[in-house]
Amino acid sequence: MLEAIFLGIIQGLTEFLPISSSAHVRFVGEFLPSAGDPGATFTAIMQIGTELAVLIYFRTQLIEILRSTIGFLIGRRFGKETLEYKNARLGGLIVLGSLPIFVLGYFGQSFIRDNFRSLWLISFTLIGFGILLGLLDHFGKKLKNLQNLDGKDGLIYGLAQSLALIPGVSRSGSTIAMGRLLGYRREAALRYSFLLAIPAVLGSGVYELLNSFSEPTNRFSIFETTIATVAAFLVGYTVIAWLMKFVQTRSFLPFVIYRVCLGLLIIALLSTGTISA
Repeated sequence: MLEAIFLGIIQGLTEFLPISSSAHVRFVGEFLPSAGDPGATFTAIMQIGTELAVLIYFRTQLIEILRSTIGFLIGRRFGKETLEYKNARLGGLIVLGSLPIFVLGYFGQSFIRDNFRSLWLISFTLIGFGILLGLLDHFGKKLKNLQNLDGKDGLIYGLAQSLALIPGVSRSGSTIAMGRLLGYRREAALRYSFLLAIPAVLGSGVYELLNSFSEPTNRFSIFETTIATVAAFLVGYTVIAWLMKFVQTRSFLPFVIYRVCLGLLIIALLSTGTISA
């Protein structure tokens, strides 16, 4: 139970930062008393907790997006300069941007589980995508807000998010990096990253949760997994509030440095046989 709670805290701390929560859960699991990979199922279910934190934190905006989108679908038409039109359009772009990760995740599930949880791979993706995030954040233009988001950018965002199927890449890191490459402001890139994650992460988590009733979630029981999910929710909500303020005045450089250092540490531990891949 204590291990599950600890991993839930790690999940909450790292889910929204561009440092890869799945990489941290996988890595930290090696140092717990029952050392080993906590498992993709356990990790996916915990993410339900962090996404519930997103739903609550952005509840006002999400309600408006949902209301406007439903209104548009049932035949209401809004002027292009109205807030309702912009919200309905954003709702459609969230759905569009979610398609790549749904398709790739569904059809590539078995391959991902069998080949993408090696700590060697995680170490290199932490370093490589960390450096990429740093470069794109530094040189990216700061011109666009979410009002400038169009179908092409929404789909490109979605393709970037699908890279997060590889542990170590970071869902928020890949979408933020792509947002900066496309010229979006840091806060806009981060906000859309949060919104875009909701369908994908909740869908994956619920899918794994339903499967867990008939299949084991590796070393944790359903009750322990539930407690870990609650811990992830509580910590994750606090991290969202902090990060939204942080990006208004700071760059992502501290996270880039952290990713590179962690990746090098994992390589060193693997090379010395301290941990196994």
